[in-house]
Order: sequence, then structure tokens, then C-alpha cells
Amino acid sequence: MKRLLLLNGPNINLLGKREENIYGSFTLADIEMELKKIANENGFELDTFQSNHEGDLVDKIQQANSKYNGIIFNPAAYTHTSIALRDAILAIDVPVIEVHISNIHSREAFRHQSMLAPACAGQIVGLGKMGYRLACIALMEQAKQ
Repeated sequence: MKRLLLLNGPNINLLGKREENIYGSFTLADIEMELKKIANENGFELDTFQSNHEGDLVDKIQQANSKYNGIIFNPAAYTHTSIALRDAILAIDVPVIEVHISNIHSREAFRHQSMLAPACAGQIVGLGKMGYRLACIALMEQAKQ
């Protein structure tokens, strides 16, 4: 069976509790449940992982080769700082789509630059939890080709 990985970085575990004006009232569990349903309906399994620790995210990315057909990744604040995550993405043969709930390009200037986007197959920003759905659909379509 084909598999996808939903990977979320720091503070995403606090969705529904933090800055609802920016991130909405949905939770990480809501996103995971919705994406698992979409994946299953299309013949895919979806594994999920969230960590507030950069090295744990690097480890998951490194372990993805030959295991996943794609990674949906919200690196959160590490987007703007992590060369380690960028290098991990470049080291694997699995497509990664970077997802952000908010539009990082319309927020504070320090959020405008993504260290990871050039290493990713694509980037979806500012569409709320719909961005996760779109990334999931895109990766499933790509894996079917």
C-alpha cells in the first residue's frame, strides 16, 4: 500500500489553543483525522508525527526513503531557521510539500523567508487546514503516476 507522512513541527500540537485569529480553532487531531480519511479513501495509509524538537523531525525525514510516497510537512518556526531540515529533505528521494496554515509572506518580515521551500516539491501557504488537504491530494496524484 502507498503511504504518506504528515509531519508537523513546533507548537502545532497547540492548534485550537493558540492564536486562533491566525491559526483558527481546529486542532492537530482534526487535521490528522481528516487527512487519514482522505488518504484511506484513495488507497493510501497516512502516518502522523509532531515534534517540538528539530532532531526528531530530521530523523523522521531521513527514515522516509523507501517507506513513504510523500511527506506533508508544516515545519512551523523551523521554516525560517533550519538548514538541518533543508539538508534532510535534500538527502531523500521522497517529495515534500511544505504547508503553512497562515500566509507567512504577509506576516512579520522574518517569516517571509523559507529555508526549506527550495528543497521541497511545493509550498502551500495561507489556506488554513485546506492547505494540508491540497498537499495530500497533490502527493497522492503524483504517487499514482
